[in-house]
Amino acid sequence: MQRLGETIDMLKTDTALPRCLIVGAADLGDAARARALLRPDDFAVYCDGGLRHMEALGRRPDLIVGDFDSHENPHMDVETIVLPHVKDDTDTVFAAKEALRRGFRDFLLLGCVGGRIDHTLGNLALLQQLDSAGASALMADGLTELEIVSPRHAARVSDRYPYFSLLSVDGVARGITVTGAKFPLRDASLAPESALGVSNEPLPGHTAEISLREGRLLLVRVLG
Repeated sequence: MQRLGETIDMLKTDTALPRCLIVGAADLGDAARARALLRPDDFAVYCDGGLRHMEALGRRPDLIVGDFDSHENPHMDVETIVLPHVKDDTDTVFAAKEALRRGFRDFLLLGCVGGRIDHTLGNLALLQQLDSAGASALMADGLTELEIVSPRHAARVSDRYPYFSLLSVDGVARGITVTGAKFPLRDASLAPESALGVSNEPLPGHTAEISLREGRLLLVRVLG
């Protein structure tokens, strides 16, 4: 099975491409917060059961992908890729691969957290795969925003978020520096089995800044 990181050689160099919105079948959470994350020029990809969120998001699809085992094919006047029921990739992973193939480098993933825990964990792994492919990705569920922090991708958390957590998701993360937070770190390490990075807080009037030298962290911003 081809990994997303292996598609990087196929990426286009057109930096004018908009962000790619991928909508999965899990609940949106707070629909108003989900809509607030959208940009007018997002390229919207709806994955099978994610089609049920069209009305809530108020966004027409630019591309529909799926095997249509959880939502019937709407047969809209929109490009549609019909997938087989038996396949290596989930509809969401296929959509991400297809978007990478078309040159997208910035992603927003909605409807990808909650419901079946196996799909949620698979979508969290997708965040790592997108990072491996050199792409940036934000996943949101109305309560939290999730993204990968890696040597190529530092992150910030403003004080409008009451809490944030850091979890190692790719072996031991080393050289972790956190500033502007209640619990700062300098050149620290976090192992996957450690919960040390759970429930930190940006200092009032500050923006927490997070970077690391080696490994990957899952950053979870908790919305107020």
